[in-house]
Amino acid sequence: MSEIKTPFQENFETSYTYIEGFMRNVRRRGDSPALTVPATGEQMTYKELNREVNLFANALQSSGVHKGDVIMYMLRNSIEFVLCYLAPQKLGAINCPINYHQSAGEIALNIEDSKPKVFIYDIIYKQTVQEALALNAYQPDDVLFVCNCDEEELVEGHISLREFIKRGSIEEPVVTERISIYDECTRLYTSGTTSRPKGVPVYVINEVLSAHDVIMHFPLSARDKTLNMTPWFHRGGLHSGGPCPTLYVGGEMIIMSEFNAHNVLSYVEKYGISFLIGVPATLNMLYMSQLRRHADLSGLKGIVTMGSPLDRESCIRFQETLTPNIYNGYGTTETFWNTFLSPSDLPEHAGSCGRACTDDDVRIVKIGGENHISNPDDLVAMDGKEVGEIILGTSAKSGMGYYDNEFLTNAKFHDGFFYTGDLGVWDEDGYVTVVSRKDDMIVCAGENIYPSQIESVLDSHPAVAESCVIGVHDTLREQVPAAYVVFKPGYTTTIRDLSKYVNSHPMLATYKRPKFYRICESLPRTATGKLQRFEVKKMVEDDYSNGLFKR
Repeated sequence: MSEIKTPFQENFETSYTYIEGFMRNVRRRGDSPALTVPATGEQMTYKELNREVNLFANALQSSGVHKGDVIMYMLRNSIEFVLCYLAPQKLGAINCPINYHQSAGEIALNIEDSKPKVFIYDIIYKQTVQEALALNAYQPDDVLFVCNCDEEELVEGHISLREFIKRGSIEEPVVTERISIYDECTRLYTSGTTSRPKGVPVYVINEVLSAHDVIMHFPLSARDKTLNMTPWFHRGGLHSGGPCPTLYVGGEMIIMSEFNAHNVLSYVEKYGISFLIGVPATLNMLYMSQLRRHADLSGLKGIVTMGSPLDRESCIRFQETLTPNIYNGYGTTETFWNTFLSPSDLPEHAGSCGRACTDDDVRIVKIGGENHISNPDDLVAMDGKEVGEIILGTSAKSGMGYYDNEFLTNAKFHDGFFYTGDLGVWDEDGYVTVVSRKDDMIVCAGENIYPSQIESVLDSHPAVAESCVIGVHDTLREQVPAAYVVFKPGYTTTIRDLSKYVNSHPMLATYKRPKFYRICESLPRTATGKLQRFEVKKMVEDDYSNGLFKR
């Protein structure tokens, strides 16, 4: 016999949805600005945005989109992106933004995996999308393109989003299928250290509680204006100051399709932006631009960073030059952010990831051996020294699995925790510091070496902009550390002098010192500025064989 739901349960499960949160703002803040695009001068109020969302949702419905269907889109930060995020949720469909930096083959894998009913792309990616579709046996029912030019381009078999929306009406869509907080509403893709994409389902309740998490940790209000400097297809872009929290709380988004440090500083002054969101790399570019421009940033309530920890030196520079209110969040695509550093934690705890967010249970457990997962209660000492695996208990913001991938779900999710593969330490106050990836750990003559420790020493050299340490095969010791080094513009030094600096550093044991160096112009990074260590790993053996490493 099925359980009879109480009126509270029935109401809660069907009304506590993200799209209802957006509609509350349409009703009570309808004439307030929701979106502003400085590059074009466009601005939309909540009423105007809802009108466009309804047009698109009704057009989708008339073309056969139903609850559970996937709408996949490959768009830069834009008004069209927001429409693709909101309209499917009115129908109970799944919005699925994907990385526009991907190759045709990678996009084809996304399409094959999710089988979207509709695929939408920016016209500048036309050739790549056409190649991706040609690689696939499965074809979406409708392929739409966005062209923000005066004359629409003609793409055989594809329809412009502008024309497609004309099929809809401005009335609220009539949906006969029950939409619940337990339905999937967003699907994100992450490749991690593999080339095969992994679909990460985000359920309606996860969407709502991700918004709540940002609202209480910034904190964010309806009076705030946000500019997320990272692509929205990334979870940190979508859920941290992007469409998810800003439109849920009733704030205003300033939209920038491509990051430009000079423009960001101008927009802060012109529009009164209260929160900027980015990664340490974008903050560094802002810092360099501000040294020349001296923009008035006094209206900023804060700058929030993600992707990687802030070192102490950078933190102090940003606080002195940009704003004293620097925040840093750590997490994953699967779980959003789970630890947080506030201005009161800095610069004392710079370099760490902060402490667990309000609704999260973050732990560091002993490193399991091959085919072994440590119990969530098998904790390492809170002494800032013993290294373990960081695990995240965050049922509020995580769907606790991967789409159509039982094997990987079982490998990464256990007892209500997501096992990140990140290695870290924590201190007696619960501040977490990432030291390496589990699969990045270098084993040298039986000793475990964590690349981040060596990289922090290298990065402290005045001439070094960034570094990446990877293990290379060694007959006697199994592996030895090898360092890729990028110099700051206008700075240089010899490998001999750099080696001398590292080898004399008091915080680096002899066996941890790099045995080989390679100077390069840049390191591979994702669209959000995160170091692609797995790509560097691919380079190592060839570079070593070709004699590109120097002692």
